[in-house]
Amino acid sequence: MKGLFLIGLIVLMLGIASFLVPIPHSETEGIKAGDVSIGVQTHHSEKLNPIIGVVMVVAGAGLMIAGRGGKA
Repeated sequence: MKGLFLIGLIVLMLGIASFLVPIPHSETEGIKAGDVSIGVQTHHSEKLNPIIGVVMVVAGAGLMIAGRGGKA
């Protein structure tokens, strides 16, 4: 049961971090003709959908409660 508690704690922390930390994403668009390529590379930083963060926090808390249940 201790392993379930630790997994729940990790999922909970990742859920909280999803509200604060943006995920970097880059795209490259251009034209390539033979050995020559002309293009533009753009970088974006996007946060996850808040619904995903809420689900992760609730699931993490549930796993922590389930993992702690055997000690009571």
